[in-house]
Amino acid sequence: MNDPEIRVGDAEREEALRALGDHMSAGRLDIDEYGERTARVAASKTRGDLLDLFKDLPAPKPTFIAQPVVPPQPQPVPAMSAPAPPQRWSGSRTALKTYAALIPVVWVLAVIAFFATKVPFVFLLPVFVMIAGARIWGADWHEERRNQRRHREQWKHDHRRYRGRY
Repeated sequence: MNDPEIRVGDAEREEALRALGDHMSAGRLDIDEYGERTARVAASKTRGDLLDLFKDLPAPKPTFIAQPVVPPQPQPVPAMSAPAPPQRWSGSRTALKTYAALIPVVWVLAVIAFFATKVPFVFLLPVFVMIAGARIWGADWHEERRNQRRHREQWKHDHRRYRGRY
């Protein structure tokens, strides 16, 4: 159907001239190049002759020039169909959350107490609080972190194909 050896008629030549006029008005061709190409359109006998005139030009092109077939782009997955990424503290027990928030508070209180009393042993208080919390909640804390990590890795694995399309 798009054989370059097929002869062209006046309708194809007029369509090619209109397309060249569009390119000149868009500034892609200067007047000398436009004159040269229109003379070649008038002298063209086959579709191959006209194909050479439009190789370096974008659309618009005459309709008889085959455009490359572009495969359809996959449709992006709507954000609502994909589950949300795992939240770090969403399933934590309240005691663990309170303990985690208490550690910086204890350190700030130790610094304030040091400047008020000038006793360096005050810095042992936050260390004891951290050791006590680790003894009380340490196993639960590590198990929860392992579960969160496992859940996050599973989520990444399941959604690897949707990367960048949310």
